[in-house]
Amino acid sequence: MKVQERTGAGNHRSPVPTQPAGERLPSPPRERKPALAALAVLLILVGALGATVLVLRAGERIEVVKITEEIPAGKSVSDSTMTSVMVADDPSIAYVPWEQKEGLKKLQAKNTLVAGTIAIGQMFSDKAGLPEGKAFVGLSLKEGQYPAGLKIGDSVAAYRVGDDAGKSNQPGSSGSSGANALIVQSAKVNDIVKDTGDTISSGNLPVTVMVSSSEVAALTQAASAGQVALVLVPSSSS
Repeated sequence: MKVQERTGAGNHRSPVPTQPAGERLPSPPRERKPALAALAVLLILVGALGATVLVLRAGERIEVVKITEEIPAGKSVSDSTMTSVMVADDPSIAYVPWEQKEGLKKLQAKNTLVAGTIAIGQMFSDKAGLPEGKAFVGLSLKEGQYPAGLKIGDSVAAYRVGDDAGKSNQPGSSGSSGANALIVQSAKVNDIVKDTGDTISSGNLPVTVMVSSSEVAALTQAASAGQVALVLVPSSSS
């Protein structure tokens, strides 16, 4: 009898609670590494700073002198033959800063400078110089012996005109025209003295040209006789 009572009493015991279906067991908290997180943030900041510095450096520009018209060797720039432009700053290039333009006017070009050239310090000197093998020759030209609109920097050819224009040093040559009349194939106009009206003018136009040293004798001989005429020719790099 006692055994049955115990058995019945055992049957009325509460069942052991079970985990509801569909719910996961709580996972343990992840281990945080603040040092690695701080390092990652630092690397991001350094990268952003470096990119910013590169952009700023690439954008650093300075105002320099640019030649707008051809400047013959030995001549100086003027307000009308230069302008300012912005270029990327480069310490390895001796640009002429725009604020030094007044000082640049006191210097002379060592060689002919073409229009569009960015002025570099090495291009100028305080003494007028000539390229090796070149010389200046002065001419006094009458009207008709030079083209209209002749200006400094023009490339010209010099011809001997007059009764002896066609004669050469070769025996038997004659005539009043032809290739033998050519004295200088390519010269550069270095200076032109315009009549200002302050003095009595002879009516002639004083012009200085730069020629090869080997052409000086023939050109000066013809110039002294007033038998030189200039003709515009395509510009030559030589």
